[in-house]
Amino acid sequence: MLTNITKYVFLVDDEPKVRKVVGRTLEQAGLKVSCFNRAAECLKQLHSQTCDLLITDVKMPEMDGIELLTKVKHIIPSLPVLVITGYGDIKMAVKALKAGASDFIEKPLDRQSFLSAVDSVLKRNTQNHPLVGKVLTKTEMRVLRLMLDGKSTKEIAGLLHRSARTIEDHRTHIMRKLGANDLMHLVRLVAVVRMPDLAGDE
Repeated sequence: MLTNITKYVFLVDDEPKVRKVVGRTLEQAGLKVSCFNRAAECLKQLHSQTCDLLITDVKMPEMDGIELLTKVKHIIPSLPVLVITGYGDIKMAVKALKAGASDFIEKPLDRQSFLSAVDSVLKRNTQNHPLVGKVLTKTEMRVLRLMLDGKSTKEIAGLLHRSARTIEDHRTHIMRKLGANDLMHLVRLVAVVRMPDLAGDE
């Protein structure tokens, strides 16, 4: 579709026909697609499966698309999310975008417009490191908390009883996974999503 690198897309929609049609359209465009009829199933898979783009419907039972979007941004801030709905309006679009959506499209989907939106979102992330979008390990979460407390690599190494080189590796992985260019960018990212895993003591 846009690169030689295989891209993985998660599609969440409670309507079987929509999942079938949209899933097939994405596959024909050369993407690997995993379909889910419930948001909770998608969240579970995000912890163990690669995902380059999440596409979700808004109106769904149990957990709607906006709630899913918010939860996803808490665990993988850098993951782009495309929101689709048959009940959209300006307020809903603004709400989705404020929650971190990369784009917002209304049903019925126009095939070309839909693929163009998907292509655009994926292209914006093409330059990212392969680690972008991966979930932080428990150790990385501890290192991140200490980084945000202003601790130096040497101080973190002492507190966690690890070598400075190991802590540097963790810092590098954290930056790449969260898509941060530098420490200030990292601080802004975490502040925006208010990551719950960083609140309080472990």
